[in-house]
Amino acid sequence: MWRSDTPQPVYVRQRERFQADRERKEAASKAASRAGWILHQCKATTHPYLEKKGFPDELGNVWDKDGEKLLVIPMRSSGRLVGCQLIDSDGNKKFLNGQVTKGASFLMDAKGLPIFCEGYATALSIREVMKAIKIRYSIYVCFSAGNMKDIAKSIKSGFVVADNDPSGTGERVARKADKPYWISPTIGQDFNDYWSQEGTFRASQSLKKFLLTNAYA
Repeated sequence: MWRSDTPQPVYVRQRERFQADRERKEAASKAASRAGWILHQCKATTHPYLEKKGFPDELGNVWDKDGEKLLVIPMRSSGRLVGCQLIDSDGNKKFLNGQVTKGASFLMDAKGLPIFCEGYATALSIREVMKAIKIRYSIYVCFSAGNMKDIAKSIKSGFVVADNDPSGTGERVARKADKPYWISPTIGQDFNDYWSQEGTFRASQSLKKFLLTNAYA
């Protein structure tokens, strides 16, 4: 695309920014509407992804898209539906085009201690452990490390359950969230991996020790 070397007048640049902003808002609105439509098509049933993650009996929002069964995780910001994460049977994940992801989360709310993590399966594993040690929870599924940091910083209390990424991203971001964080001792593991390997009892003891150390229990 050819562009003139001549600087554009200020009003032209402002008009372009306004147009781009309007297009983003329109795309976000369409994505939110589509998310609502998709959720309306869903049935509460089991899903192969959940089975692979250790939850064969867990019911989720499952959308039959042309014969493909997709697990649908609603995403909300300030209580408003803004989009959803779609997960196929192999664990591949995607969002809707144009949707708002920054600041969006899925909340498993038992009116308790705020806990921040990246993935849905990780949150399910945390839920199992918190039930085992009988501590109420409010688990925020944040969908990415960067988003987890922002959401965790916006809420006064709580702690982070970080992924032990080979790149170190999960731990770096957890530190920037300015909250205590639990992380698996094994590189490449998230909490779901740890729970699957160690079982509910040992995973619960690890998390309980962390909570006691940080004066949460």
